Formats: sequence, C-alpha cells, structure tokens
Amino acid sequence: MLSRCISTDADVFAREHWGRRPLLSRSASLPRDFDDLLSPEAVDELLTERGVRAPFIRMAKDGSLLARDCYLGSGGFGAEVTDQVDSAKVLSRFADGSTIVLQGLHRLWPPVIDFVRGLVDDIGHPVQANAYITPPDNRGFDPHYDVHDVFVLQISGRKRWLVHEPVHPDPLTGQPWTEHRAAIDDRAQQPAFLDTVLMPGDALYLPRGWVHSARAMGETSIHLTVGVAPVTAHDVLKAVVEELGDDAAMRQSLPLALDLADADQTSAIAAKVMSSIVDVMRTGSDDLADGVATRMARDHAERTRPVAVPPLATLDAIADIDATTTVAWRTGLIGSLRRRPARVELILADRTITFPASCADALDIIRTGHPVRPDSLPGLDTADGTVLLRRLLREAVVVPVDDEGAGHVSPGGRG
Repeated sequence: MLSRCISTDADVFAREHWGRRPLLSRSASLPRDFDDLLSPEAVDELLTERGVRAPFIRMAKDGSLLARDCYLGSGGFGAEVTDQVDSAKVLSRFADGSTIVLQGLHRLWPPVIDFVRGLVDDIGHPVQANAYITPPDNRGFDPHYDVHDVFVLQISGRKRWLVHEPVHPDPLTGQPWTEHRAAIDDRAQQPAFLDTVLMPGDALYLPRGWVHSARAMGETSIHLTVGVAPVTAHDVLKAVVEELGDDAAMRQSLPLALDLADADQTSAIAAKVMSSIVDVMRTGSDDLADGVATRMARDHAERTRPVAVPPLATLDAIADIDATTTVAWRTGLIGSLRRRPARVELILADRTITFPASCADALDIIRTGHPVRPDSLPGLDTADGTVLLRRLLREAVVVPVDDEGAGHVSPGGRG
C-alpha cells in the first residue's frame, strides 16, 4: 500500500523523506488513482445511508469548527440518538462554504479499512484515515501543523497547498500547533517551501510539524488524509518508565521536607533517581527489555487493531471444521509464545491462552501466517489438530481461508 502513496522507492523514501521532508508524487508516477478508496458518490452514501454519528463527522469553516447542532440531529423512531448526521443540515452548511470532515474512515468504509490495514503492515506504525470535502474556493482550517505524519491522497477536484518548514520540529502528541500559533502565523507569511495544486490521483507526504494550509480551487475538492502516528524514542522511554514501576526501589517515597521549588534540591534528587535507574537497567537489562517489548506490543495492538472477524460465518466454520479445513493467523493480531515445561502459552494483547505442550510446534507454524489444516500440523494427529484449530477459531486467533489461500472477506476488514 505504501507504493500507492509515493513516487520513489520505499528505501529512498525511508532514507530521504520519512520524518524529514515532504514528498510530492504526481499521478503519472503512481500505480493508479485513489477513486477505489473514496468517491463523491461514496461520500453521499456515507452521509445519507450509513448512519454516521459524531465524532465520525465534523464540519469547519475558515479555521473554526462548527457547533455540532449545525449538522447533527435525531435518528428518528427506532434510533433515538441526537448525534446522527442530518444530511439536509450538512447540505446547508456545505453550500455556505463549510468543509465536511469524515473522521475514522478506517473504521467505517471497507475500501479504506483494507487500505489502512495494508499500510500498517507496510510501515509498522499506527495509521488512521480522514476525508476532507471542501466546497469550491473555500478552506476549512488555518495554517497549522499535525502531530502525526500524513499522506494526502487527492480523490477529486483540485486543491492548492502551501507548505512551510516547521516552527517546532517533530512535535509529540501533547505538543499541538496551538502552542505555537504566533510562530506559525509568522512562518505562513514567509515564502513557502512548497506551493502546489494537487490534482486527482496526486499524493503529498508531510512529516509531522510541517506547517500547511489548503484551499479548494474552482470545484469541490475531496482528499483523504492518511495519518501515521510514528513510534518514537520518547514512546520507548515511556514504556521503560512504566516497566520500572515493577521495581520496588523505584516506587519508594522521596524524603520528607521536600522543597520542590528549590531547583538545586530538585536537581540533586533527579540526578540520584537517574543514577538509580541506570543501576536497575544495568543489573536487569534483559528482563527490562523484555518487559518494555511486551508493553509496546500491547500498545501497538490497541492502536492498530487486527482485521475484523465475522461472528456468524466463524461460528459456521467451527461447526463444519474437518481435516481439510484451511485457516490462517488473523492479520494484524499480535501474539507471542511462551513455552513452559508442561504447557505452551499464547500471549495476546488482552489475554493469555494455555495449551498442552504438544501444541507448541503447531502454534509456531500457525503464527507464521501460512495457511494450515488440521491434518498438516506438526506434532499433532488430525483429531488433535482439529481440536486446536477449533479453539483458535473460537478465540478469534485464526480465520478461515478460501481455496486460493485468501481470507474470507468480513464486514469491515479482510480475513
């Protein structure tokens, strides 16, 4: 999926652009356009037939978000909610120059769900997708920066983009552009690093922190903003700190009569704590690293989520399983194995599942993602292999695959 967004080799992109500088990719240099992901007709369908609710929709005009009651309303009889999209209100505001923002399309719209899942597999960082629908000659937001990287994929219409160098490079999630509003306003008055019009099928990569604004040209513009939340050294450090909470010495209270307003005293305490941390890391580095890895894997699983499983179809597959049933590891599911003397544990983000030790080799093969059958699992006969796969289907660890080895397509994902 990454190759659809960039006009250069993935290695060159990683070395020269990722987290460093923008990349403009024209449609002629990309594999295809993006109308398979979204279209004007799809936007209308989302707004009229899909029951979209807040916060999956926002509207903005000239840098300000509109009040929700300007575009939301009641779901009517049988759907007594007050935050469902009201298409007539949306029309009124859109005709008046407001931008429609469809948020979280990686949770709502099947083509985008699949695209984002593939992009997560390609780049290894959490990914989301929003759509921006801007009426002619209007803009939704003032110059700003994002705290995540973005790929802008132009769907239809034209949009002029002004991109300026960062005023706060590599901002973290808790460092929003509003903290640097004056500097951004000044930077936006300077000559742009990039001044370009995106045409349908064009793509633009912007690292986090790069100041940008955009305005639709003479027709309605639709683009996808695919946001990437880069995992940073700061994230690793946070995981280290969390893991250190298991160390008794790190949990001890500091001395009485502290004067935290005394910079010298506080500095001395900080130096002592940091020295203690170094000692803990030196003596238990392997265990600490393993704990940090487990925490980061759990966090990644929560932020990315594996593909959805179809409950009804899966229950049918469990009932019909036989020696020739083919299954594969659920795409995006993060899990590891821990071998014990008499058992093997499959450790997932939200639970640990225990199996007899005889299942260890079979689970190793299953975790590779290759399709397997009950009669082909190492260390198990067909009957035991059937029992194992039946349980893994029930636990949503594996999914059925068809004769070509592809997972059954499920609502909101691929298997």
